Amino acid sequence: MDQAPSSPQDARSSLPTCYRHPERETGIRCTRCERPICPDCMVDASVGFQCPDCVRGSSAREGRAATAASRPRTLAGGTVTADPRLVTKILIGLCLAVFLVQQAVGAAFEDRFFLLGRAYVPELGGVEGVAEGQWYRMLTAMFLHGSYVHILFNMLSLWWIGGPLEAALGRARYVALYFVSGLAGSALTYLVADPAQPSLGASGAIFGLFGATAVLMRHLKYDMRPVLALLAINLVITFGVGGIAWQAHIGGLVAGVLVGYAMVHAPRERRALVQYGSCAVVLAAVVVMTLLRTSQLT
Repeated sequence: MDQAPSSPQDARSSLPTCYRHPERETGIRCTRCERPICPDCMVDASVGFQCPDCVRGSSAREGRAATAASRPRTLAGGTVTADPRLVTKILIGLCLAVFLVQQAVGAAFEDRFFLLGRAYVPELGGVEGVAEGQWYRMLTAMFLHGSYVHILFNMLSLWWIGGPLEAALGRARYVALYFVSGLAGSALTYLVADPAQPSLGASGAIFGLFGATAVLMRHLKYDMRPVLALLAINLVITFGVGGIAWQAHIGGLVAGVLVGYAMVHAPRERRALVQYGSCAVVLAAVVVMTLLRTSQLT
C-alpha cells in the first residue's frame, strides 16, 4: 500500500535541534564537528559555518602555535630563561657541597668515589676501580677536588666560561655538553693512565666548555685571541705541572669541540637531531674506550 506524502509540518518536526539551544530546530550543521547549530550560533567560515566551540578551539590552537613560534630562542635553539646561569650555579653548588663532605669525612669518602682504574685500596680492604664494575666512578670523580686551590681554580673557570656558554646554548644543551665532556675526560683517563693512579676534578668537563666556547666565538666572528690565550695557559699548566691528569683535560677538550661544533652549526630543520646525536656519538666512544680498557685489566 502506498504511503501518503508527509505534510510540511511533519518535515519540520523531523529536523534536529541546535546543540546549544535545544528548543530551536535547524537544518544547518557545523562544518568541523557536524553538530546542528541555529542561526544565532553560526559563525562564518571559509567554507560553510562553524559552531562557537570549534571557533574557540581553533583560535586557541593557533594562539599556542604562534606563541611557540615567537618564543625567543638561544643561538643553539634552546629556550631563553630568566636566569641564564642557573645550571652553572647549581653545578658550582654541587661541587662545593661535595668538597665540604670530603673535608668532613676525609679520605674514606674520596676512596669510594674518585676515578680509579683497578687497584687494591687498603682503606676499603679490597681491589677497587672501574674495571671491578664501579662505573659510577667516571661520573662521581667529576665532582671531587683534591685541595682548596684545586676547587677554587676550577669553580672560577666554570663561572667565567660556563655562564656565557649556558646563555648561548640553553640549559638542556649546556648540561649535555658538560656531562658528555666530563665523561669523555674520565674515559680517556681510564684508557691511558696508570690504573692504580686515582684521578678527580671537574677539569675534564671545564675543558669541554673551553672547546665549545672557542667554536662559538669563531662562529660569531669574535676575537679569538683571549680564549686561545687562556686555553694555551691551561694546556701549559696541564703538561708542565706534575700530578695533573692531562688525559681528562684532552678528552674533555676534544669532546667539547666536537659537541660544541654540532650545537652551533646544526641546520635549523634538524637541529635537535644533530645536536643530541653528536652527544650520543661521543658517549658511544666513551663506552667503547671503557669496555676496551676493562677487557685489558680483567
